[in-house]
Amino acid sequence: MVDRWWAALAGVALLLAPAVVAQGPAAGARPGIVRVRLDTSRGPIMLALDARRAPKTTANFMAYVDDGRFDGTTFYRAARGKADPTKGFVQAGIRTDAKRILPPFPLETTAQTGIRHLDATISMARGDNPASAGGNFVLTVGPTPQMDTRPGYAGYAAFGRVVGGMDVVKRILAEPSGGGFDAMKGQMILQPVRLFRAVRIDGQPKPTKEPRVWLLVPQRH
Repeated sequence: MVDRWWAALAGVALLLAPAVVAQGPAAGARPGIVRVRLDTSRGPIMLALDARRAPKTTANFMAYVDDGRFDGTTFYRAARGKADPTKGFVQAGIRTDAKRILPPFPLETTAQTGIRHLDATISMARGDNPASAGGNFVLTVGPTPQMDTRPGYAGYAAFGRVVGGMDVVKRILAEPSGGGFDAMKGQMILQPVRLFRAVRIDGQPKPTKEPRVWLLVPQRH
């Protein structure tokens, strides 16, 4: 039932994709869902975040959005499947920029939220520590059940869907890549796709009081 609801929402968003960029916050708003538009150098991507089932993960992501911490970052990773290179995921965000990072938060597992890693899922990237997610995220192309929680494995925090612009996500996945090491070997996009800005569509911005150090420009003497 839940997956059918997401499918219906995605269908509406895709039909209205050209107009949704210019629409106001009230158009298409749904209780418990927060929409965000990512303006990239390959085109816009529309996200629908599930604040009801994944409140902590959504709140963290929206803090980055409302602070402008994603603005001027990149999509930098394209992880393509070996069996089918048209499937996999793309990764974006602040990378290791300590000037943009916010404090970590507890992992909301797929077992807790019921949001699985299906096609067109947004999920938080993290390190070895399950509570290390912060300012980096992935968008899936095709199901990635290996990212779901299972016995002995915490998995990743899925917290919404791509509901518009999957053609853009697929183009990013197909970008030439190389470099990297360990799990990212060969997956770093050679010319990272620019993420100009992330824009809240629903609700009022709630910027944090954390310093915006990355905006400070050194003065010349």
